[in-house]
Amino acid sequence: MTEPTIDSQVVNLKNSGADVFFNVTTPKFAAQAIKKAADIGWKPVHFINGVSISLVTVLKPAGFENSDGLISTTYGKEPNDPEWQNDPGIVQWREFMKKYYPDGSVDNNNNVYGYGVAMTLEHVLKNCGDDLSRENVMKQAANIKDLVLPTSLPGIKLNTSPTDFAPIQQMQLQKFDAKKGSWVRFGNIIGAEET
Repeated sequence: MTEPTIDSQVVNLKNSGADVFFNVTTPKFAAQAIKKAADIGWKPVHFINGVSISLVTVLKPAGFENSDGLISTTYGKEPNDPEWQNDPGIVQWREFMKKYYPDGSVDNNNNVYGYGVAMTLEHVLKNCGDDLSRENVMKQAANIKDLVLPTSLPGIKLNTSPTDFAPIQQMQLQKFDAKKGSWVRFGNIIGAEET
């Protein structure tokens, strides 16, 4: 995080003979890695983590042409993807942003993520009724069943239990298509029980 660039690390990876690049970086460094790999002619199978899949904050700065073929996973709708421009969930999110966070970036998919987290908390608090004790909040948070958020991909449901607090345990693979300027999802929704 303190390095100004990761160019030397990408060069070292190429020189190692690696033909698969599992790029687990934050957005700034993901964009650098994508661009540097292209600049040095390294064309591995390139996987990128979900925190760095934004069209606007990562792939556009790296260059769509350099991002072509990237593979990742997702569980949420990308607000800048043409596929979701008229989607009711994204429209609802944009209205929320306009009303409650007008200075916030509608180009940043982290704001979509934050909205989903807030909607999950709202669900938990509503299920608490008038009992907002810590015990009841934790009980409700540990018993979410098939919650569907408007910003989640179709088929993605949030579930928790007293022994498993991770609400998002489904995803779908996607590949970036530079000609379309968007991610193209493929395969079925994959759940944690299937991995």
